[in-house]
Amino acid sequence: MYTFSLLDKCNHRHEEQDNINGTTEVHSTHLITGRRMLLLASSSPSLSLSLSLPSVFHLHYPLPSSFPCPSLHLRFPSQATPLRLHTPLPLSCSLNSSSSVEQSASLSQMQNSLLYSRAYWVTEFLIAWNVDVANEFSCQLIASKNASLTIANDQIQGEDLKVELQEDRAGLPANVLEKFPHIRGYKAFKLPSTLDVKPLLKSQLAVAIYDSDDKCRNCTGLQLPGVLDEVFSYNGPLGALFSEEAVSLNLWAPTAQAVRAYIYKDPSGDDPIEIVCLEEENGVWRTKGPKSWEHCYYVYEVCVYHHSTLRVEKCYANDPYARGVSSDGQRTFLLNLDSDELKPDGWDDLANEKPTIHCFTDISIYEMHIRDFSATDLSVQPAFRGGYLAFTLQDSAGVLHLKRLSSAGITHVHLLPTFQFAGVDDQKENWRFVDTSILESFPPDSDQQQALITAIQNFDGYNWGYNPVLWGVPKGSYSSNPNGPYRTIEFRKMVKALNHMGLRVVLDVVYNHLQGSGPFDEHSVLDKIVPGYYLRRNRDGFIENSTCINNTASEHFMVERLILDDLVHWALNYKIDGFRFDLMGHIMKRTMVQAKTALHCLTTEKDGVDGSSIYIYGEGWDFGEVAKNGRGINASQFNLPGTQIGSFNDRIRDAILGGSPFGDPLQQGFVTGLLLQPNDHDHGTEENAKSMLAASMDHIQIGMAANLQDFVLTNCKGEEVKGSEILTYGGTPVAYASCPTETINYVSAHDNETLFDIVSLKTPMDITVTERCRINHLATSIVALSQGIPFFHCGDEILRSKSLDRDSYNSGDWFNRLDFTYNSNNWGVGLPPQEKNEKNWPLIKPRLANPSFKPQKIDILATMDNFLNLLRIRYSSPLFRLKTANAIQQRVSFHNTGPSWVCGVIVMSIEDGHDGFPGLSQLDPIYSFIVVVMNASPKEASFVCPALQSRSLQLHPIQVSSSSDEVVKSSRYEASSGCFVVPQRTTAVFVEPRKT
Repeated sequence: MYTFSLLDKCNHRHEEQDNINGTTEVHSTHLITGRRMLLLASSSPSLSLSLSLPSVFHLHYPLPSSFPCPSLHLRFPSQATPLRLHTPLPLSCSLNSSSSVEQSASLSQMQNSLLYSRAYWVTEFLIAWNVDVANEFSCQLIASKNASLTIANDQIQGEDLKVELQEDRAGLPANVLEKFPHIRGYKAFKLPSTLDVKPLLKSQLAVAIYDSDDKCRNCTGLQLPGVLDEVFSYNGPLGALFSEEAVSLNLWAPTAQAVRAYIYKDPSGDDPIEIVCLEEENGVWRTKGPKSWEHCYYVYEVCVYHHSTLRVEKCYANDPYARGVSSDGQRTFLLNLDSDELKPDGWDDLANEKPTIHCFTDISIYEMHIRDFSATDLSVQPAFRGGYLAFTLQDSAGVLHLKRLSSAGITHVHLLPTFQFAGVDDQKENWRFVDTSILESFPPDSDQQQALITAIQNFDGYNWGYNPVLWGVPKGSYSSNPNGPYRTIEFRKMVKALNHMGLRVVLDVVYNHLQGSGPFDEHSVLDKIVPGYYLRRNRDGFIENSTCINNTASEHFMVERLILDDLVHWALNYKIDGFRFDLMGHIMKRTMVQAKTALHCLTTEKDGVDGSSIYIYGEGWDFGEVAKNGRGINASQFNLPGTQIGSFNDRIRDAILGGSPFGDPLQQGFVTGLLLQPNDHDHGTEENAKSMLAASMDHIQIGMAANLQDFVLTNCKGEEVKGSEILTYGGTPVAYASCPTETINYVSAHDNETLFDIVSLKTPMDITVTERCRINHLATSIVALSQGIPFFHCGDEILRSKSLDRDSYNSGDWFNRLDFTYNSNNWGVGLPPQEKNEKNWPLIKPRLANPSFKPQKIDILATMDNFLNLLRIRYSSPLFRLKTANAIQQRVSFHNTGPSWVCGVIVMSIEDGHDGFPGLSQLDPIYSFIVVVMNASPKEASFVCPALQSRSLQLHPIQVSSSSDEVVKSSRYEASSGCFVVPQRTTAVFVEPRKT
């Protein structure tokens, strides 16, 4: 017995992995007025969700073959408004007095089979299908241009053409298995070499097995990406092109039967001023219009067979290569990005004015959301708040904050998604708000704030933006006017302003999934133009959703090409300095390597951009259908060594903080009190906690050595091991990098709780806020002083809180507020939204209610000062930013290792050479030796190291003279014994100045 429920996955942020308890499989996507829903099936009758549904509900049936039950039962709450259903099959529907809908479908397996696409057309003359064909049976390809295929009396009817297939006993060739490893073991069926394949690909297609009596025994639809890649791969111009005399449109749509462009003068309303039929040549549809089309809008009408409805549909879509779009997102704006009127003053010379980066190891990244930066900043004029233009001011609180970070060492600002995404209306007049005075009236642990915020969360101006609609268009809600060219002009002004602050700009790109799919979804673009091609599908032909929704398939040629073209577009037309890839592991390694190559080929002389200075990195998580190279060699952590593409080091994060974002929130780590100051969580025996702490320290030390696979460390057992031989609790290697630029070290990011919030959760209830602030700084210091590239979440440096919200993607300005006047860190603004946090409310509520948890302005200022000093220390010596793996192995050592270790103390040394002497080369003209001591203990710690005796070490002058932290100033070193004494929860940096 299966029970079914609907789960709202509209804006779900997939961090590293998401598990839905009780769910056996996610199989079907649904659209509810633009919100994506997933149908869940579970053998547990307890799985249920109550939903208030709007008026339109699209149902895609049937269940995959793994669900043997023949019927689907959905029940909706009585307050739901009347429903209109779209189904590809004639399902019986009834609406009773309680507004519940009972639906059932008892079609035979054979009748259902056309709804699946279990066969793959992999090359021009080869089809793969996981089916056995008896000697007396035959296999045929069946086509119907007007999508009239039906099954009755064991016969497929409505076909225009049948083609006999022959099984190829040699099986699928190696190149096919390389591209489609998940169909290894499928049978190969050959098509006649004389067959004209191209026109067939515009039809409804099926393959069928017939017995000796000519009865159909099995049939299924086909997935076409393989043959489309072989027959229709294209490297020519796409999108809108502008010349002095004309505007031309180019659309790759090889399965389309007809394409028309509707040309409009305005962004909405009115009839088109022209309807133009495009002409096809080898899968590309083209037309040319007058120069007067520039600054007009257009929509494509694509007549195409869509596998999700089994019909030829008229789909209305934006151009996949759109560079502008109307405020409602429904029309593509004809925008010539080379036009001088779209360029801020000095735009063409910006490449020569960018802050200098000599080596990628000099990078430090600061992650920020555009709206967070200024939405509540009263020093910003109201019209600029929450948008691009807030960055162009000279003396707002936020801009002054960024200038301080830049002067101390931050090199790159990473902006969360800035492309056209769903979830926020570009028309600000449609936004809804909650009166902040009402929110401020509630207690700090009240559930009223979140209730009011979530009531409008889909109608306000806030969303992180991981809901891509058009990759190549700046988001309109951040501009002063979402119509016309304003978003382009203002985005460019933002980039220029940040560069002039000394900050390079990184864009967060989300190529792993799309918000929309199908022929009717308002956010669907690519799946309307070439259905079934751009989105990755499972063996039944349904869209994979492991990223959260509508996974894309970069293993397909034109998907990869679109990604590469988009990256080059942002680099050329917006002079972007780096790209962070969301869920990069769902993209193929080949695509990432080609992306790096395409960007690095850009030159200042030829393109006005120095592509060699563009850095790319991303989330290398390995899960879902791509795990273990399930769809080809993917860009996961363990596949990236040698590429010089960075990936986030979750090992150091988890070891520093404890547990993982998906474990018990009270599990402690190195800085949060594991063994040394336990909380109420059961960490097992004291010996077990000690073992956990020792393992955590090994993980951190490898991370501080840039997480290099071959870095040799003496582990907690006294064994000399490589980083790749140290294992996580799950048994996978800790280290995966081959060079320092492949490691992004971090302890917090936009996902999960802020650093201050997670520290407040994991530390004991009875410690002081001052101690929590020191722990916050200690965690940050590990990242700041490690080899590799440090990454900081905006607000780490000012104790930022989201009131313990673990996933604030749609929690509005209230929970995401930043205060660059340093008066508040936003702690205690109510219980965080119920959807993602309710299970932790019993832990959260007493902490929010306790006034001693809330930092004061003096705490925030001290943390900011300490953070700036950490950056200054990092950039005071090139020894903190070694360029090669060999340099790290030769110069970096860890001393408090092996079984006789001092609990909670990490001691790292970095050695330099001396000019004119054999051995190491000299890198640092000021310091010849550096020792970093990190004491996570709540008590002062001393550590004696004979190997560090008789050195001329002294506390770093920044910590002696510039720091407001009086505690660190009591750190000391005794040369005669090699003893270091460091106060509680403190990182002390000792340097050996060169003798003059």
